[in-house]
Amino acid sequence: MSHRQRQSRRGRGRTRARGPLSLAVILVLSAIGIGALSVVGFVAATAARAPGIDDSAPIEKGESSVIYAADGSRLGYVQSDEIRTPLSQKQMPQAMRDATVAIEDERFYEHEGVDYEAIVRAGVENVTSGKTVQGGSTITQQLVRALYIKDAQRNFDRKIREAKLAQELEEEHDGRAGKDWILTEYLNSVPYGTVNGRTALGIEAAAQTYFSKPARELTLPESALLAGLPQAPSQYNPFRNPSAAIERRNEVIARMQSIGMLSEARATRALQAPLGLKQGNRYTEKREPYFFDYVTEQLIEKYGAGPYRRGGLKVHTTIDPDLQEAGRNAINGQLNLPGDPSSAVVAIDPANGYIRAMASSGTYGDRSFNLAAQGHRQPGSAFKTMVLATAIRKGVDPRSTFYTSKPLTLDIEGYGPWKVQTYDESYGGSMDLVQATLKSDNTVYAQLDVDLGPEEITETAKLMGITTKLDSVPSEGLGGLRLGVSPLEMSNAYATLASGGIRNVPKAIRRVEFPDGTSDDLGKPERKRVFPDGVAYEVTKILEQNVQSGTGTKASVGCPAAGKTGTTDNFNDAWFVGYTPKLATSVWVGYPNALQEMRGVHGIDVAGGTFPAMIWNDFMTVAKGTDCDSFPPPENPATFSPFYGDNATTRRPSYNSEVPGTAYGDGSAGGGGGYSGYDPRVYSAPPQQPQAPVAPETPAPVAPPPAPGGGAPAPPSGGGAPGGGAPVPQD
Repeated sequence: MSHRQRQSRRGRGRTRARGPLSLAVILVLSAIGIGALSVVGFVAATAARAPGIDDSAPIEKGESSVIYAADGSRLGYVQSDEIRTPLSQKQMPQAMRDATVAIEDERFYEHEGVDYEAIVRAGVENVTSGKTVQGGSTITQQLVRALYIKDAQRNFDRKIREAKLAQELEEEHDGRAGKDWILTEYLNSVPYGTVNGRTALGIEAAAQTYFSKPARELTLPESALLAGLPQAPSQYNPFRNPSAAIERRNEVIARMQSIGMLSEARATRALQAPLGLKQGNRYTEKREPYFFDYVTEQLIEKYGAGPYRRGGLKVHTTIDPDLQEAGRNAINGQLNLPGDPSSAVVAIDPANGYIRAMASSGTYGDRSFNLAAQGHRQPGSAFKTMVLATAIRKGVDPRSTFYTSKPLTLDIEGYGPWKVQTYDESYGGSMDLVQATLKSDNTVYAQLDVDLGPEEITETAKLMGITTKLDSVPSEGLGGLRLGVSPLEMSNAYATLASGGIRNVPKAIRRVEFPDGTSDDLGKPERKRVFPDGVAYEVTKILEQNVQSGTGTKASVGCPAAGKTGTTDNFNDAWFVGYTPKLATSVWVGYPNALQEMRGVHGIDVAGGTFPAMIWNDFMTVAKGTDCDSFPPPENPATFSPFYGDNATTRRPSYNSEVPGTAYGDGSAGGGGGYSGYDPRVYSAPPQQPQAPVAPETPAPVAPPPAPGGGAPAPPSGGGAPGGGAPVPQD
């Protein structure tokens, strides 16, 4: 066999031997090619099915809602599971932006949304290490995931959609400016961990959470620490795992140095810095927490819990921080010893219903119950103003209508027997309604209440702004309310008098701004005339005298002011409610958790003319400022006609109402009203002259404790309320 033949045979042998291997290789390569084509086809099909950026609505990340005082200062943030305050690029420190790019996407300014080089590098490292040590997602892809991908499932399909949207997002925001926009949005949207149940979204919330400072003040080491959190915020949480946090922070700093963002010297200093943590409370701290909660309830009632919790609201309120401080100072200036009773102050602008102050004693940590808005207690004689206003509404002349001050036992049809007495069991004989108001005489007002009709008193109270349900029983006219009233209600009711008979809806919120830039004006006054200004003026003139020479003298601020005291039986509650032409203020004093007697407080028994009047004085002295205007005369003066009540007598008035202190009959001074002569047709006994000093008002009783053995309650001093209502007030 020749050499050529041998070579030919060897070649055929090699061909035969090589044939199966070559075929296998061809088949494998073909399979890879087909597989690659299949993958490409799958990717193309999935990308084609996925909605584009123009068809995808971004997920609203929201923003923490903020509530502001009337002067624009922040009262606090609305509590929610997520906290977020977006920043502009200029408000972000460059170190934070650089650190984020270095650790998350160092080729961020080079790729077009998807970094294929990073994907390959991550795949190689993950395969060689046997575990996932790197991700290939760019900052743009992570932003797309945060803004457009609602399902959190990790799969190939989602990665394809991310990549498609990332590229389209970069096409919409191209160039360096577009990259800066994407990075800014990312830094405002990425979660930086959860502390105390609240997740910090964005670097402003993160800076406040971990360092108690705004993001613009972050140092390089602090920026590096925050930049390292998004990949594993729970693992690197510096409060729970400081060693892991430092290691991660240093990794970020080293990466910044390796790509030329930091010099070696600066990096060395940053690596040696302590964590410097300081947990912040900006998103949890509230100024004026009681008022804050009151506003919160109104927002939820108005808009529902959903929009309120989603955030982004900017809520501008009516509260005046200076008046809030004045209210607390007034309370603390009078009641400042351990064991002292609590107090609440509410001030309303009668021109528009704006709540200017809602202050109370104690701290929110000790008691979250809002005494000013939620506390309902019996008002005592402060409710007699509603009886007086009813009388004047009905044309009853307070200066020519007389009742006899005496111990009462009335048998009232439909209500039953009613016993009423004065506090000190001394009685002044026949007196008109002015003097009865200045003395806060229960027996006179009880007769007036019955003559007018309890339903009429209820109607007046509602017209003035009392919203708590009333039972229309006679004892209510003297303050014996079954459900009580709040300081907010009383302040608004007296504001109706200050505004000349126009009732306002109390306003705590002036304006709400929404995330989309629209706003809702809630501060427009809601006013309704409920009786003529002449009626309000007549009531005001009498209550002015009460501050000058009646039970409310300690409230006097040296300028025109009107008001009424109130005290309940056993000194459980004490009030002073009054007003100037520009502000109506109620003050309540009592123990919030029980009907506890206020005896021996700083050596005195607490009636409305003591601490409540003094707190009112201290507050209003500040609140009125330099204003000392008089109450304007009415445009429609009240008109009167003879009143023939079952218990009343009527005589021609000889009291000069325009000259304070003039007397009846002979015009002599009488300290708010005197007498000249004695007419037995009018008086059952010679009238007593005014006492000096004026006797304290008579307290009104509150619900008594059950009788021993679990029987019916023992009757309060002065007798029970007719008709099964609240106990009869003594004042």
